[in-house]
Amino acid sequence: MNKLNLKPDFEMPPHAIERARRVELLILDVDGVLTDGSLDFSDASHQSKSFHSRDGLGLKLLAANGIELAIITSRRSTLVADRAAELGIAHLYQGRSDKLGAYGELAAATGIHADDTGYVGDDLVDLPVMTRVGFAAAVADADHVVRQVAHWTTPLAGGRGAVRQVCELILFARGRYEH
Repeated sequence: MNKLNLKPDFEMPPHAIERARRVELLILDVDGVLTDGSLDFSDASHQSKSFHSRDGLGLKLLAANGIELAIITSRRSTLVADRAAELGIAHLYQGRSDKLGAYGELAAATGIHADDTGYVGDDLVDLPVMTRVGFAAAVADADHVVRQVAHWTTPLAGGRGAVRQVCELILFARGRYEH
């Protein structure tokens, strides 16, 4: 099969490409990033979350290219644990409102420097980590302060393919964007 000389179909500022090129570890928030942020509960206290399949494939492509993946989320959910396992995400930190503390544990466990780490967030609780990593991305519908702090904002909203766009930017920046 011939490789196509393609690039993602969204704007990629040079500074974002340069920062994304260094990413060896990508950390994701869940609600508002991997999902659209909606919290659905039934009368029986059952929770549901919707994950975009394209995000999942993008994360698998990153992992296939040697990039470590992690989730840090304030909430606890068996749905998130199941999705992380399905995607092969070994580093899962749930119920961690102190995301910076969780990030410190993750950095110690992986040995990956902050400059070589990326984070995708959408709300104020994500800021402590976003301001420390080398590449911080916000989803299109993130809080306005989060978008101001981010090195790059995705064109798509959380839960609607935004994570896939981050994955494509990283792969493109590393010369691995192939179809």
